[in-house]
Amino acid sequence: MAPNVLDGERVLAFDLETTGISTSSDRIVQIALIGAAPDGTAIHFEQIINPRRPIPYGASNVHGIFDQDVRGKGDFSTIADQVAEMIEGSVIVGHNVRRFDLELLEAEFFRLGKRMPRPKAVMDTIELVRRLNIPRPHNLGALCVRHGISLENAHTAAADAAASLLLFWRLSIDHAPSFRHSLEELERWAVHGNIASDATKLGRGLGDLELVDQLGKIRKDGEQIILAFGRHKGRDVKEIHFEDPRYIHWLLSAKGVGDDEARDVIRAYLGFDE
Repeated sequence: MAPNVLDGERVLAFDLETTGISTSSDRIVQIALIGAAPDGTAIHFEQIINPRRPIPYGASNVHGIFDQDVRGKGDFSTIADQVAEMIEGSVIVGHNVRRFDLELLEAEFFRLGKRMPRPKAVMDTIELVRRLNIPRPHNLGALCVRHGISLENAHTAAADAAASLLLFWRLSIDHAPSFRHSLEELERWAVHGNIASDATKLGRGLGDLELVDQLGKIRKDGEQIILAFGRHKGRDVKEIHFEDPRYIHWLLSAKGVGDDEARDVIRAYLGFDE
């Protein structure tokens, strides 16, 4: 796994089961937050919630929670403060969690007139697999099969949350170079596709780095060689070579970097001339 990326953090895998797919109008029927505190103490929070409305049969047929299962249960207001305390400042891991689970959760807090808790970082595994160019399908079940992860009781909040955390762990092993960054950098890369960014808190931007070629396509950041263009913009050349060697082959061709000296620098950095 990428060294230290989650060390010292409260890490929580997060998943919801709901009445439907609208993040603005549907409601939560089950929530799971599973992970560990900074000292390694296990955290396992799983709760069925009364959505205060009938659960459509189509939704119940997916997650197995029916109206009779929520009858007599508390609604979201009964756990809102507890959920907020857990999520605030945590690293949240989940599959499609940024655009679905967190947005739907925010709507629940908004209905109560409460502020949405702010995680320290969000590690969305669907963003990561897309950024890593892992072939489709990208649904959680298919990705678990591809990576040898057992997903029993799929479409229960706890099972899906735990599976997303295992998927993150597997990705961090199989694609270790891409995970050798701070949480902020890793999240930025997953969302935007680049690590370095001009005028940000992440430190020096691409424009601050030393030019290797006259056009500024290749730059140096200390000992690292960084691409400043294309789909791998902002990434270290060694990382790209590990994950996408064909791109490096193109980069070193006449159609890639049109500067002989820059190509020689890249070859030497990758050890091709040894």
